[in-house]
Amino acid sequence: RWWESSPGAWTGVLGGRVWTLRQDGDRLWYTVYSEEDERNEEERDGCLPEAAKLDAAETDRILRDYFQLDVGLSALYRAWGAADPLFRKVAKDFPGVRVLRQDPIECLFSFICTSNNHISRITAMIERLCQAFGRRLCCLDARPFHAFPSLSALAGTDAEARLRALGFGYRAKFVSGSARAIAEGLGPEGLFQLRTAPYAEARRVLCALPGVGAKVADCVCLLSLDKAEAVPVDTHVWHIARQRYGVALGGKSLTPRAYQEIGDFFRGLWGPRAGWAQAV
Repeated sequence: RWWESSPGAWTGVLGGRVWTLRQDGDRLWYTVYSEEDERNEEERDGCLPEAAKLDAAETDRILRDYFQLDVGLSALYRAWGAADPLFRKVAKDFPGVRVLRQDPIECLFSFICTSNNHISRITAMIERLCQAFGRRLCCLDARPFHAFPSLSALAGTDAEARLRALGFGYRAKFVSGSARAIAEGLGPEGLFQLRTAPYAEARRVLCALPGVGAKVADCVCLLSLDKAEAVPVDTHVWHIARQRYGVALGGKSLTPRAYQEIGDFFRGLWGPRAGWAQAV
């Protein structure tokens, strides 16, 4: 949901606010915009930089949390490189790759949209989802920005039909079904509480939701539930494991057993933050 609004500057929604971020060396510059007021469209001037409502300590906390800035990457890169010559060879071209700490609701429903899909189409689907079900925050350069929809909005009785009309296809049933399952079961608080649950338990709970398989569950575990050991495995990772690392696995398809064995192999190789190393 981040858009390169000018060269090197990225604008997107984080924590229910619109931000523009730009990195300059080891500094991160940011602008936070306030929400639109109740004036009509002609009188609005996009959205204005927000000063009083969000102090520097709070913006610092939000950005440190989102980019997981308490995790020291240099030491991790050295450890992964020492354990894995292939990582050492590749990593010099990809410094500073961080795993984001996303909102679990946004992360889960975004990844439900990824099945049999490609990035540009996923991006467009999530944009339509936010425009149709999310709160409008403001408009920048004639581009409207919306908050990610609430669980209750996605669990509404007409949600599946509206999603189908937006081009979600069979995924419409999974989005509305998972929203209802969470709303009627563990609730949004329960989803957040999976951050403190063991990895295997969090994965099991996620895989019980409509449209969530092992890979989507691992993506959500890694990117929003603090399970740094989660290694999402798709056919590309499976081929890399076999061809580049010589992982001997039977069969010609990515079976559940092969999936587990590949994840365990990389966890054994890279350690407790294997999901971060896999991202590189």
